[in-house]
Amino acid sequence: MLQLIAFIIFLGSVLSIAFILFKKAPVLAGLPKNGHHGFKKPELVDKIHKKTKAWHFHFFEKQMLLHKLLSWTKIVTLKMERWLDHLLSGIRKKAQELDKQVKKGK
Repeated sequence: MLQLIAFIIFLGSVLSIAFILFKKAPVLAGLPKNGHHGFKKPELVDKIHKKTKAWHFHFFEKQMLLHKLLSWTKIVTLKMERWLDHLLSGIRKKAQELDKQVKKGK
């Protein structure tokens, strides 16, 4: 009984999909192949669309510039940190040597 109900629901679904495709196939065949809908945009909308695309591209360029600047800053900071670490380790070694000399002298 349960299989019969499932089969009836499945059959109804298949028939409704076939009906929709049968009704909409001529409309779909009439659409242009290149994806354009055939309507021309108003000039104002077209200008706004072009300006927003250009702004988005310039915004992306600015982000790339910022990314490069931040990457360069990070590299310089890491180099300076390494240099300072080297200097501090040298100072620590000299301080330890002076500590040993002072302790030997007492």
